[in-house]
Amino acid sequence: MNQLPDISDVTSDSFPAAVLERSRQVPVLVDYWADWCGPCQMQMPVLQKLVADYAGKFALAKVNTDAERALAAQHNIRSLPTMRLFKDGAMVEEILGAQTESTLRNLLDRYVERPSDQARRQAQTLLDQGEHGQALALLAATHAGAPDDHQVTLDYAEASLAAGDTAQAEQLLGALPFDVRQEPGALRLAALLEFTRAAGTTDDLAVLERSVAAHPDDSALRYRLGAACAVAGRPETALEQFLYLLQHDRKFQDDAGRKAMLAVFALLGNEGELVNTYRRRLSAALL
Repeated sequence: MNQLPDISDVTSDSFPAAVLERSRQVPVLVDYWADWCGPCQMQMPVLQKLVADYAGKFALAKVNTDAERALAAQHNIRSLPTMRLFKDGAMVEEILGAQTESTLRNLLDRYVERPSDQARRQAQTLLDQGEHGQALALLAATHAGAPDDHQVTLDYAEASLAAGDTAQAEQLLGALPFDVRQEPGALRLAALLEFTRAAGTTDDLAVLERSVAAHPDDSALRYRLGAACAVAGRPETALEQFLYLLQHDRKFQDDAGRKAMLAVFALLGNEGELVNTYRRRLSAALL
């Protein structure tokens, strides 16, 4: 048996209590593994370290798929290692294959209550009230005290960007581990940062639109309009401008139209009807 109290070996009989019921108190990460699985063995020290570091804020439940074949079949486990995170009696995340420590921390931090969460909520309240200076000061202090809390870093970067400090936002994003920068929240913020830079000190959008209408072949002006629309919360107009660039000037800034469309998709979380529609139009334009 495992020695750490927040690690348990789970069977078909104990799964309801050890995973479903316990997940109503703390998140439970279920690790489906087998003795013959090399990546499973390599993953275990990382999981043990996380259990120790989080000190009771989540539990690890291990399912030996060789010993618990019926449970593995019931849960449709097709590859090892597979990890599933349960919260409030339901599965909320699934990840396949061995993962880095930072990836798993990022996953857990979305569901584990941390001391910094209260500060993040307070900062968001301040931002909603228009108290940007106080929010930035609070996030700066929280980030200094918890530099490895990636959610705090992202909040601080986004607040900095909203305050016009693109250099600070870029520095904070750049300091994140590579795999964290590939997460949806970081990709969205990176896209917003890029569009903010490209838009520059924009004129009124209507002025930019009239300028593009008067100079339809000015790719730089059209790209600036698309960036400004993305920043202003007009993603469909932005996508139209970038699609036009893709169709009429593929060489502009090394295929900037296509890249900008992908960045808008990231800004929208890479999902939704608008993303699906313009993915199809992008694919058709590339044929």
